[in-house]
Amino acid sequence: MRALSVIAALPLFVGVSARAPAAETFDIGRSGAGDVIMAAFVPAGSRSAPTVLIVGGLAGADESRAAVERELAAYDRLPQRQRRINVVAVALANPAGAVLQFPPTGVAYREQSESHTLWRWIAAHGPDLVLIAGADAAGLGAALAAQAPLDVGLVPARAWIPASGLAAIDAAAIRPSAARLELERRLERTPRRVAAALAQVYGHNFDQPTYINAIAMIARIRLGEVDAVRALVAPYVDGTKDSLERPNSLIMAGHIVFTELARRTDDERYVAMVRKVAQLGFDERGAMRESLPYHNQFSDSVFMGTTPAAQAGALTGERKYFDLAVRHLKFMQAIDLRADGLYRHQPATDAAWGRGNAFAAIGVALSLAEFPPDYPGREQLLESYREHMAALLPRQNRDGLWRNVVDVDGAYPEYSATAMIGFAMLRGVKNGWFEDPAPYRDAVARAWRGVNVRTGSDGSVIDVCESTARIESLQGYLDRAALAGRDDRAGAMAMLFATELMN
Repeated sequence: MRALSVIAALPLFVGVSARAPAAETFDIGRSGAGDVIMAAFVPAGSRSAPTVLIVGGLAGADESRAAVERELAAYDRLPQRQRRINVVAVALANPAGAVLQFPPTGVAYREQSESHTLWRWIAAHGPDLVLIAGADAAGLGAALAAQAPLDVGLVPARAWIPASGLAAIDAAAIRPSAARLELERRLERTPRRVAAALAQVYGHNFDQPTYINAIAMIARIRLGEVDAVRALVAPYVDGTKDSLERPNSLIMAGHIVFTELARRTDDERYVAMVRKVAQLGFDERGAMRESLPYHNQFSDSVFMGTTPAAQAGALTGERKYFDLAVRHLKFMQAIDLRADGLYRHQPATDAAWGRGNAFAAIGVALSLAEFPPDYPGREQLLESYREHMAALLPRQNRDGLWRNVVDVDGAYPEYSATAMIGFAMLRGVKNGWFEDPAPYRDAVARAWRGVNVRTGSDGSVIDVCESTARIESLQGYLDRAALAGRDDRAGAMAMLFATELMN
C-alpha cells in the first residue's frame, strides 16, 4: 500500500517539519473567551536538531509576548544552516489573562481551556525543552518537572530571559526528552502492531450490541480472531438474546459485525441478522418507508442506517435494500448536508461537528463499497462521497487531524473523527474513487500519523469528544469534553483505521 511508504517518509519529530523554509504560524487551541491561541515554528537546518518550545504571555499580553516575538523574528532571519534548534513559540499562551493551573484540572477544554491547550499540546508533540518567558505564577515549569503530560513522558523546562537570543542556545546540551522518545517509538509502529495492541483492550464485550463494540470486533476479525468474536455474538444468533430488544440507531449499526462474520464463515444466520435491521425500513405490507427509523435527524444516521441497508443488499442480492440505502441517504442529506459540502450534526444548529461529519464519511464509504458497479444510483453515491471528501480535505489541521468542529479555527483536534475520516479517505484511495488520489493519499498518511502518536500501547488516547446528543448552539459543540485515557469509541475507530491500512 503506497500510503505506508508516505508515512515512513514523514519527519520523526512530531508536528515539526525540518523541510519548512521559514517561519510558519498555526493555531493550537482557543481560550475560554474564544481567542485563537497561535504558535509559530522556525526550523533548524538539520532533521536531527532538538526542538525547543518557548512560551510567553502566561499572564496575558505582557512584555514576555513582545520579547518572544522579537527573538523569534531575529532567529527566523538567520540562514537556516545557522539554526541549531527547531523553535516552536507560543508567544501569547493566555490571551485573556485567565487564571491558569498546571497540571490543569476540570473538563478539557470547557474549563481551564488555556491550561489544557498548552499541557496537551506538549504531550502530543514532545518538545525536548520548554523555555518559559516572563511570569509563571501557575507553575508550568514546576508541573513539567514533576509530571509527564498525559503520562506520555517528562519534558524538561526552565525559565528563559531573552537576552542573548535564540541562536545562543546550546543545542548540544539539549538531550531528547522522554516525551519525544516515546512519540518517536510510537511512530515506528506499524498499523498491525497498533491494532494488535488495541485489540488487547477493546472489542471484548457485546452485552450491548452497539456500533462501538461491533467496530472493535470487526477489527479483531481482521486480525484473525474470528472464533473469539463468534463466541461474543453467539447469544444473538442462537436466540438466547434479541439484538433488537431495545432498538435504536446505535444498535442498528452494531449489526455490521454480522456482515463481517457472514463473509468469513458463509453462515446464513449472520446474513439473517443484517437483513433483520434492513427490514426496519419497510412496513408490515412490505412498502418502503421514507427512511430507516431512529435517526433523530442526526448525521450519524448516514452511517447507522445507510450502511446496514447497503450490506443487506450485498449479502442477499436483493435490490430493494440498495434502494433503501439510497433513499435513507438522500433523506438524511436533505436534513443535514450543508451547501458547502459539510454536514451539520442536526438541524438545531449549523455546527459541523467533527464526529458528525466522520459518521457521514464512513457511512458513505462503507456503503459505496457494497453497491454493484451497474447499480443505476451508484454514480450519484460516488459523487456524494467525492464532494464530502473534497470539503473535508482542506480542513485537516497541521498535525493531520480534523477538529471537533471541523471549520472553526482553534477548535481542538479530535481523535475519533480523524480515525474515521482517515479510514473513509483510505477506502477511496484503495478503490480508485478519486480522480486525483495524491492529495488524499497524503491526507491519509498524515491522519494516521496524528492518530498513531496520540495512541498509547495501553489503549490510552488524546482528545476524543464525549458522547454528543442534540445541542442547540455552536458553542455547545465547542465545549464538548475532550477525553483522554482509555475510550471504547476512540479505540474502536483507531482499530478500524489501522486494520484498513494493514490490509
